[in-house]
Amino acid sequence: MTETPFPAPLDLFPPTRADGLARLAGFVPKGGRAYAERRNHDLPGHADVSRLSPYIRHRLVTEGDVVRSVLQHQSPQAAEKFLQEVFWRTYWKGWLEQRPSVWTAYREGVRRGLDRVQTEAGLRAGWQAACTGDTGIECFDHWARELSATGYLHNHARMWFASIWIFTLRLPWELGADFFLRHLLDGDPASNTLGWRWVAGLQTPGKTYLATAGNIARYTGGRFDPAGQLAEHAAPVDGPANPPRGPPPQSEPWTQDAATGLVLTEDDLSPGTLLDAGLSPVAHAVLLSAGARSPLAVAPHVHAFTRAATEDALGRIAGRAGPCGGVFEGTEAAQQIADWAERAGLAQVVMPYPPVGPSADLAAGLKTALAEQGIRLVRPIRAEDARAWPHATHGFFRFKDRIPDLTAALHKGAAA
Repeated sequence: MTETPFPAPLDLFPPTRADGLARLAGFVPKGGRAYAERRNHDLPGHADVSRLSPYIRHRLVTEGDVVRSVLQHQSPQAAEKFLQEVFWRTYWKGWLEQRPSVWTAYREGVRRGLDRVQTEAGLRAGWQAACTGDTGIECFDHWARELSATGYLHNHARMWFASIWIFTLRLPWELGADFFLRHLLDGDPASNTLGWRWVAGLQTPGKTYLATAGNIARYTGGRFDPAGQLAEHAAPVDGPANPPRGPPPQSEPWTQDAATGLVLTEDDLSPGTLLDAGLSPVAHAVLLSAGARSPLAVAPHVHAFTRAATEDALGRIAGRAGPCGGVFEGTEAAQQIADWAERAGLAQVVMPYPPVGPSADLAAGLKTALAEQGIRLVRPIRAEDARAWPHATHGFFRFKDRIPDLTAALHKGAAA
């Protein structure tokens, strides 16, 4: 099958809040029954799904924006499937917040896998073929190339891809999750890590996801039919049991009269919520962590999207948060921000709570560096996260019972 050229990532997903809200407005009329009936179909253009994930992942568009907009056009019953998809991301975050060692173990697994790639020629060849889309499995190769070119894959294709990677190609699941995180514009540490663990049979012990040729043929409109090419069984991957659950994080209040700096990360680029709540920064800066998503080089389009989205956020708070001290990224970023905070005479730095992942890893170093200067790091949690995360204790189906109440709270909330 001859492929048409893929559009450029930033043409598909212009990285501004205005573009995200425009896409949301265009989607909500079909966010009810049409979405429920067609959401599993992976067809060119992906017109049956919202394609909002890059915006929500960086909170250019917030979950509250989405819920309020959808419920202006659809009843909660009609929009049930779509609302559940929105809350999957919240659920994954809450689950990982209470078990952060799973993220640490995943990172260690990536390093082990890359060490093996250096020493095992057969594994190296299989991994490289999978990453470049040269396995000979047409659907898988298409998805590998689509992801690398556009920074996006349909959710159903992500599941098929992960299943083929693990059970047919027999590659380490951590390297597949790393491949996604290096290329996805919506690459989210919680959703990505835990989604791959679920396919592998680690997240829900003993429950794996097996891609089948018939399912792929049906939901790709017959574009692909890998009959006879896929594994017929999916035995769970060996791995440790899920760690014990710890307490969910607590929001940290800022001191109202202290000299305050605001530091944004790519995890929350709608800082107007804090400013509307009374935060009055005398200066602001940005701590980016896109390059820390992987030990390998992260795709240029991920960096480009993140930086442009950040510029959009900075433009929206111009005049409300003092002068910008700069955009910091890399291994020295935490110390550079601490030095900036000291020069600016700050007593506290407020950072929208960075969930488990690269931003949180950098924030831990920033907290230490600031403390050495006598400056406090404050990480307030959004109200919607504080309400939802404590309920992410077990599987999603138990969490799902809370969605109507969580939806109602978001629907009533003020716009971000």
